[in-house]
Amino acid sequence: MDACELPGFHQALKDELDFPLAWGTSPLRDFQAWQRAARDKVEEHLVVERQDGTPYAPAYGEPSQGDGYTRQLLTLSLTRHTRVPGVLLTPHGTGPFPAVLLLHDHGARFDIGKEKLVRPWYDDNRLASAQAWADQHFSGRFVGDELARRGYAVLCLDALGWSDRGRLTYERQQALAANLYQLGSSLAGLMAREDQRAAAFLAGLDRVDARRVAAVGFSMGGYRAWQTAALSDHIAAAASVGWMTGLKKMMVPGNNALRGQSSYHMLHPGLARFLDIPDVASIAAPRPMLFLAGEQDPLFTAEGVQAAYAKLRAVWQSRHAEERLRTEIWPGLGHVFTEPMQDEVLSWLGSVL
Repeated sequence: MDACELPGFHQALKDELDFPLAWGTSPLRDFQAWQRAARDKVEEHLVVERQDGTPYAPAYGEPSQGDGYTRQLLTLSLTRHTRVPGVLLTPHGTGPFPAVLLLHDHGARFDIGKEKLVRPWYDDNRLASAQAWADQHFSGRFVGDELARRGYAVLCLDALGWSDRGRLTYERQQALAANLYQLGSSLAGLMAREDQRAAAFLAGLDRVDARRVAAVGFSMGGYRAWQTAALSDHIAAAASVGWMTGLKKMMVPGNNALRGQSSYHMLHPGLARFLDIPDVASIAAPRPMLFLAGEQDPLFTAEGVQAAYAKLRAVWQSRHAEERLRTEIWPGLGHVFTEPMQDEVLSWLGSVL
């Protein structure tokens, strides 16, 4: 059996998953009671304890002027264990501004993290790498800079292992995840906790309108965006590009999720006994959510994306809020966040925030 092959009894294990806590299946019929129960179940499977009492203690670098916005490096404490580097972009003008928690992708590229989405004005050595990434996935744009030009305050932080937080290698991911599990922690749980805290930090800034904070991300960042919306009341809306499917449609031979490695960043052991992937995202209902996918994305089958979208739509419809959920599959596109897709997200953000 090679590293990506499922065991012979995998179908029996899949058949046993009936997601009993999903909305509509759960015996809970009051939606707010269901939200609390579902969120509590996810929280339980994050393993990593809450860090709400740790002071952020932000330290800011010297301001630098961009095209219609000010940019700063910063470091802050999202947990009691480590300081997290990132960038904060603030539009020129009088706030408070709407804001975006911008969440970077995985991509098996670790020398850049926040630099994938915000042009690294502070480091010429990383600029070439960052520009190549933007050219490959984002039509040459730096999404964070574009958001700031459009009037949004933007916070983008390095996840553990990327850029200034260690420059993980692809081969070392599984060892990192295994060591955290053995220490009673979780790689995916840590990322979820940090994103929760980042949302609260951003919403608490004087320059930000706390009622108008969105989470936006592509690929793993798209996963992080809807997950943060599900787990944080500080997020008023979320746009997820290139990460939504159903678990059973994802767990098929040849899928990237079976390789270990990168999947550990998005794996909460045992949670599938209770909730499917779109069930977790549905905890955010009826807040505005946008999901975009490429029809030819090799990481997610179109069938799996469509099934997940249908499950999401059923939840929002049950709340008489179907107009607050937009789900789209873009013909002919793969695993990308192109300029037209970005423009749609920007237009949507303007309408919901």
